[in-house]
Amino acid sequence: MNAASKKFLFDLLNTPSPTGFEIEGQRKWAKYAKKFSDSVENDAYGTAWATLNGKVATGKKPGPTIMLEAHADEIGYIVKHVTSEGFLHLDRIGGSDVATARGRKLAILGDKGEIHGIIGNTAIHIREGRDSEKAPRIHELYVDIGASNDKEVEKMGIRIGHPAVYVDSAEPFGKKRIVGRALDNRMGGYIIAEVLASLFKAKSRPDATLYAVNAVQEEIGGYGAKMVTHRLMPDLAIVLDVTHSTDTPGIEKSKHGHVTLGGGPSLTHGTCNHPHLVERLMQVAKRARIPLQHESSSRYSGTDTDQIYHVGEGIPSALVSLPLRYMHSIVEMVDLDDVQKVIDLLSAFVRSIKPSDHFGVKL
Repeated sequence: MNAASKKFLFDLLNTPSPTGFEIEGQRKWAKYAKKFSDSVENDAYGTAWATLNGKVATGKKPGPTIMLEAHADEIGYIVKHVTSEGFLHLDRIGGSDVATARGRKLAILGDKGEIHGIIGNTAIHIREGRDSEKAPRIHELYVDIGASNDKEVEKMGIRIGHPAVYVDSAEPFGKKRIVGRALDNRMGGYIIAEVLASLFKAKSRPDATLYAVNAVQEEIGGYGAKMVTHRLMPDLAIVLDVTHSTDTPGIEKSKHGHVTLGGGPSLTHGTCNHPHLVERLMQVAKRARIPLQHESSSRYSGTDTDQIYHVGEGIPSALVSLPLRYMHSIVEMVDLDDVQKVIDLLSAFVRSIKPSDHFGVKL
């Protein structure tokens, strides 16, 4: 990772982009991707994509098109109610874990900029039933922003409907790891930008045209991915997201599979994953000597792939995942060796696609 890539990565990770409010992070992603593409565009809701034109296959007929997609949004909270005493009540944006919320610092994205608040945590000395207490429910959380009443809250530029994220920023951890919030899935946005850079800097372009897509609203159902797929209608789609690294204490592998941090990209089999496309990814990894881990999907993948593969007449799609520890927390963790292996795998996959390739099932 060079200095420019590292600067981009940490800037992207530390820019608040909760679902429905992704615009600032998208602007930074688009500015970086523009350096390594032929064009950058966006749709009405803020999904952004960079296009790297491939070689002309035969005559004026373009080669195949590949959509490489990651999601830009992160989990967070939204202001639900303001009390007359100046406290805020919250609702969740996406799958925020309220069990870890009390005592955390928040950045509320208000009309006058960021306002920091604290999710209240009644001292253990005076909490009733503390020996048998359970995780709080979302409506039981409250935020203190230093206001004495609701009028002061208003003067600070905060109202119902403003989003919030934890203030915790990403940082290097150990020799080759990163810890922080929003690695799910801002790491994906970084990776697809670096795939663009790798292909852009190469001596020759791939045959296929690449759409590198950073989509909004995955955490609430994959709506950004669905919208952009209808617009671009690619021939193939590879979705990049994170997956649970199950190599920490207390995780039963018979229930959740076996994925190791530092073990390389994880490839999902089943449901939305087209078997021929999965097989090509395995072949590419073998040729490039990139280790793969494997997961199964019995009903749905829980990623944007579920919203992409059935668009139109069907788009051959596959899910590649980056191992991640402690998902949906402020201490999400990735290994930089895994990050580079994913970049290498996806770059090699794009280069492998030729005009003669067909991934439809033949009966």
